[in-house]
Amino acid sequence: MLSVTDDQAGATGPVRVLVVDHSRHGSILIAEMLRARWSEGLIIAQAEHLEDAGRELIEYGASCVLLAIHDTVDLGALAYMHTSVPDIPIIVVADRADEELGLGAMRAGAQDYVVRTEVNPDMLGRAISYAVERNRSETRLAHQALHDPLTGLPNRALFLDRLAVALDRSQRTGAGLAVFFLDIDNFKTINDSLGHAAGDRVLEGMAERLRSMLRPMDTVARFGGDEFTFLFEELASEREALLIAERINHTVGFPIRLDDGEAAITVSVGIAMARGPGVAPETVIREADAAMYRAKARGRARYELYDESLRQRGMERIELEAALRAAIERSELRVHYQPRVSLNGASSLAGFEALVRWEHPERGLIAPSEFMPLAEKTGLVLPIGEFVLDQALGELTRWRETKPDMTLSVNLSARQLSDAGLASALARALDASGNDPAAVCLEITEGALIGDLDVARGLLHRLKATGITLAIDDYGTGNSSLASLRRLPVDAIKIHESFVGELGNEPGDALIVTAIVELAHALGFRTVAEGVETAAQLKQLRHLGCDGAQGFLFGRPAPAEEAEALLVQS
Repeated sequence: MLSVTDDQAGATGPVRVLVVDHSRHGSILIAEMLRARWSEGLIIAQAEHLEDAGRELIEYGASCVLLAIHDTVDLGALAYMHTSVPDIPIIVVADRADEELGLGAMRAGAQDYVVRTEVNPDMLGRAISYAVERNRSETRLAHQALHDPLTGLPNRALFLDRLAVALDRSQRTGAGLAVFFLDIDNFKTINDSLGHAAGDRVLEGMAERLRSMLRPMDTVARFGGDEFTFLFEELASEREALLIAERINHTVGFPIRLDDGEAAITVSVGIAMARGPGVAPETVIREADAAMYRAKARGRARYELYDESLRQRGMERIELEAALRAAIERSELRVHYQPRVSLNGASSLAGFEALVRWEHPERGLIAPSEFMPLAEKTGLVLPIGEFVLDQALGELTRWRETKPDMTLSVNLSARQLSDAGLASALARALDASGNDPAAVCLEITEGALIGDLDVARGLLHRLKATGITLAIDDYGTGNSSLASLRRLPVDAIKIHESFVGELGNEPGDALIVTAIVELAHALGFRTVAEGVETAAQLKQLRHLGCDGAQGFLFGRPAPAEEAEALLVQS
């Protein structure tokens, strides 16, 4: 089959034109004009009736349809054809110039409108070329809007649309439907250690493998980042869904070849079966996502099915989030203060660490471990952190009138650390309170710094420019070395309580604490031990040269009034 040149058809490839005209004489005239315009690369099909045209399009398709209409009554046939084959451009050939008929044709779906008595081979050829190219351009744009540019898979928007249609179909037919939510395990490590080009290759390889598992009625999409979603229709049971999950884990489990070697890949998979009438696509996605997170929590490289326990947990999370938002608005948050002592000389009070609590009207005082993970995930940690900082700085102002060398520590979450406005907000808060910035220490957990240390260094330098000091909290629970932390503008290391708690019991823990203290001092960091509860632990920490300590031995977190009383006694 010959090809039509660009100046003939607007794009390479053969052009197949279907002429629909109940007048055989009119159809022959149009065909003769088309042949006069194209000497090759043109296929002409003819149909006298709408039913014949429909069968022709279903069996052979077309690049363009030339539809003859004679009156506004024929607009119904045009609208029907456009609805039946929306991806094929339709050019209307009218018997006369009629503005009302022309506007009606365009509204009904025509791409162009020509008058039979005015048309000639060149005009008809241009109209077809423009219509075909315009349609191809629109198709490309629509594809780009609904597909991921890296993998070519449907994107989030298209997946949600197909899921909505599938849910309606499932409700009518009663057939089973499942959504799978996949997340590549440790993908961030691949990106950080091998580079983003390697990460992209892993995503492309994953897409190829998942696409190979598709049945005609299924959909796989790149939902975002390293997350993929699967839509499986017509499933007989949950067992069938679980067997598919087994196949997914097996299919993606082979290493993906990279330029400099291979990357071993595993995925965590969450499965949600569509249940009940009227379920929203977002609900099924959320359930599959929750099941995926449980798979990660239980060790990764596995799959989990959303069940009643997760459903109940999800409801509790929604209720907790709503209650926490209300707590912020109703001023139910409280700041408690835990003393920190200096071990250089006598054990003297050196400062306090500010810790948030939630005074629930029914449950009483709620520890941060119950609500701060949710606050971090939802972004509520930002207003909570601002509240704690303002309250604590106000107390510090009063305390330094009694004890001028008093210091204050405030925790900083990963979400707060990535807030672009944090440094300027901190500077404003310090100015408003009138405190010496050097008296304020921001504590960042070691886990919050996992990833790109160059990015973290830039963020911490901006904070450091305000004059505050910085400490790494919970040291020993992550994977960073003190040598890598040396690149950061950090002043102190807080040794995690799990090491301190075993001092005197496990000889190995004493060696770990010794190594941390000695290396930290060699790098210019002060050290503070957390979770000190016994005099024996305190004695050993002194012997090891630790600079400071906090824990129940010196006092539990308490309201500002009790902390102030402790300050007066010191």
